[in-house]
Amino acid sequence: MFRRILIANRGEIALRILRSCRELGIETVAIYSEADRDSLHVRLADQAVCVGPGPSAQSYLNIPNILSAAVLTEVDAIHPGYGYLAEQAHFADMCATHGIKFIGPSVETIERMGDKAVAKKMMQEAGVPVVPGSDQAVDSVEEALALADDIGYPIMLKAAAGGGGKGMRLVADRDELRRAWPVARGEAQAAFGDDRLYMERYIESPRHIEIQILADEHGNVIHLGERECSIQRRHQKLIEEAPSPFIDAALRRRMGEAAVRGAKAVGYYNAGTMEFLVDSSGNFYFMEMNTRIQVEHPVTELVTGVDIVKEQILIAAGEPLRYSQGDIRWQGHAIECRINAEDPQNDFRPSPGTITFYHPPGGLGIRVDSAAYTGLQVPPYYDSLIAKVIAYGADRDEAIRRMQGALDELTIEGIKTNIDFHRAVMANERFRRGEVATDFLAKYMQELVVATPEG
Repeated sequence: MFRRILIANRGEIALRILRSCRELGIETVAIYSEADRDSLHVRLADQAVCVGPGPSAQSYLNIPNILSAAVLTEVDAIHPGYGYLAEQAHFADMCATHGIKFIGPSVETIERMGDKAVAKKMMQEAGVPVVPGSDQAVDSVEEALALADDIGYPIMLKAAAGGGGKGMRLVADRDELRRAWPVARGEAQAAFGDDRLYMERYIESPRHIEIQILADEHGNVIHLGERECSIQRRHQKLIEEAPSPFIDAALRRRMGEAAVRGAKAVGYYNAGTMEFLVDSSGNFYFMEMNTRIQVEHPVTELVTGVDIVKEQILIAAGEPLRYSQGDIRWQGHAIECRINAEDPQNDFRPSPGTITFYHPPGGLGIRVDSAAYTGLQVPPYYDSLIAKVIAYGADRDEAIRRMQGALDELTIEGIKTNIDFHRAVMANERFRRGEVATDFLAKYMQELVVATPEG
């Protein structure tokens, strides 16, 4: 087992990793920017090293400084969390060069799955259903126009090297494709340093369903079921739940088997997520693979009882999986709301500042993953996520009721948040009936924002 792990992240995920390390008796090293000097993960880690100024490029993305901190503190492994360096093959390779275990999949797997066109081709070869589209990155708008005629409109342009909505454009016809092509390429280049695009047929009003994978370095692969991630704004998830209100046992089995098959085909190990689009008829299509822990992993932990972060560490230490597929049982229902420092009444503009009062909710079935506290300065440099509230119940209705109570109890003063917006979603009759798709917020945003009081 590892003696000491460096946590190459910040905020709630840094605390989440720290807690699992504690349970395993592993010492922790926190890294932090000058803007995060007073953060909880800095206070609670066994050691802490400043790696640069506030901006991420100079601190949490500063590979030389992070590796210097790792060597200085003599760590055995680095856990990257999510975002930042979690899916950078170069960083994983540099860890290996310095004799430090990267808690994640192999460099080769990160590279393959990080290229969306390559990932799609490999899944297709493994017999995993994929959305009709280009088999590889498209070189020119002329080639794109010819392919689009074969695929059929509407078409989604996607950055080959990234995700998160960057470099994505929905086009309805040839003229729109001509206009969108240079815009999407420019956005992809700015976000990922790679302007290559690929194309997919647009699936109307799909659900975004992801399957959680666990795989060890001995060839054992299992899945932990699905998460419903359809409540999104500009391709960014806001609410997740497990299980999906749409997926039945038969579809769960088929999707799980496909995800496991795909993971085995690429030699995957550690925790990962296969993301699918599912249409109203139950047809599912591979979208991408995230080679890291997901923000929304708590809902899966609550319905399965599996500590995914702890399993990541054990797998990286060379341990075989402690579970077989037959060991996994799903009980109850869990919903997660991402609480962001943003103003729904002002187009969700980020709201950095000082939290003057913070009171988290509690009670049976409520979990809060957060690094917030009264007096915390929320910097302007990072993602606006400040807390994840997760409610668990015997069924979906109970989970929703508990979430409503938790949102009523949660108090964050001094900055704007989206707490009231989440209250409006929980009270929405369509959401309560489970009638959600990726265009849910696009369709009903106005009535949800109107239901969100100012202040």
